[in-house]
Amino acid sequence: MGDGKMTENTDLDCRVFRANETYAGKQGFSYFSGISAESAGAGGICMHLLRLKPGDRAKAHMHAAHETAIYMLTGETEMYYGPRLERHLVLRAGEMLYIPAGMPHLPMNRSAAEAEAVIARTDPNEQESVVLLPELEALVPG
Repeated sequence: MGDGKMTENTDLDCRVFRANETYAGKQGFSYFSGISAESAGAGGICMHLLRLKPGDRAKAHMHAAHETAIYMLTGETEMYYGPRLERHLVLRAGEMLYIPAGMPHLPMNRSAAEAEAVIARTDPNEQESVVLLPELEALVPG
């Protein structure tokens, strides 16, 4: 296979997706369907658009075996993270965030404005590696 020759795979195709359908994630947010194993047959990545209204708060969770990258398009969100959600950060428009696999986290929008982010994960299945952590919920102030 290392001869540099391309083999033709007639099953492959490029596709354009629009963020016009949503699905309810286990985490408690409504995600705009994007690129995933379910929608595009992706084998190693998924990418979605997320809009957080003021007051939106996810359930404490982690992605067991998959990394997450987030680009904040508009607004500002907060995230508590760590084994006991003891750490805190603020993510603002134009910033990127990396969340390693297995990192408990709980994002929220406590601002007065809607926030919008592009989320990509190394899990091609939209919800396969989501592990809810209800025992951590009370550790984060409302």
